[in-house]
Amino acid sequence: MPIISLIAAPGALDPALAENLRNAWGGGAVQWLSPDEAAEFAVPALPDTWDDTRAALADQADVNALPDEGRRKQMLLADMDSTMIQQECIDELANEAGFGSRVKAITARAMNGELDFEGALTERVALLKGLPEAVIARVLDTRITPMPGGATLIATMKAHGAHCALVSGGFTAFTTRVAGDLGFDEHRANTLEIADALLTGTVTPPILGREAKIEALEQISARLGIAEADVIAVGDGANDLGMLGRAGLGVALHAKPSVQAQCDLRVNHGDLTALLYLQGYARDDFAAP
Repeated sequence: MPIISLIAAPGALDPALAENLRNAWGGGAVQWLSPDEAAEFAVPALPDTWDDTRAALADQADVNALPDEGRRKQMLLADMDSTMIQQECIDELANEAGFGSRVKAITARAMNGELDFEGALTERVALLKGLPEAVIARVLDTRITPMPGGATLIATMKAHGAHCALVSGGFTAFTTRVAGDLGFDEHRANTLEIADALLTGTVTPPILGREAKIEALEQISARLGIAEADVIAVGDGANDLGMLGRAGLGVALHAKPSVQAQCDLRVNHGDLTALLYLQGYARDDFAAP
């Protein structure tokens, strides 16, 4: 039986909405994972009105359908930029180089799937040529902030035995810090080339893009001896679609419109703890980061 999940910002989920949906769809008892924030109920089957109702409620809550078995995953595979952190690292570096608006526009188009990721990354990194290496630390210290709920997501999954991997089309200079701060078990990203303490405007090939994220899913799950169905993946950009489509649960988090259109699971109201609710964890189950 499918599980219908409703998630809103804390305090914003109207109990009447959950009860009305349950009654309309012939569902079982409503289970509250967090009062006025996250609820779920089982239904015999998805109703014919599923797509229309989901769209009609999009401004009020994230409404998703999940399997009733195997929801708690053994691995988290997460994008970094605009997913585990609130910024795009390359945009922040470009601001320091004086090309902020130009690079931001390219980033937005690439993440929406309008541009080839590898070509767009090469073009943007080239604009960073000559930027002092020390700028990276300054950006990390002053411009980069974690996405709300990320540390709790990782702490809770690790407390239940899951492996957490950060895989980014960004740069190891950032994933090293972010992975360490949030508690990831490992990370993968591109490497900015540096000579004489200056960025050269290039990255070490091959460029980690969409296919490399799929490879990370394949390789890490195989190494852990788990199935791809045992993985929950989260991202926001077009280069994440491959891993989102392959993972047992692929979640588009505050994602670009073209990405949301291709993902069954979407989170726009909740923070990263929504990934715990989607797996059936209640707020009382959350581990302290």
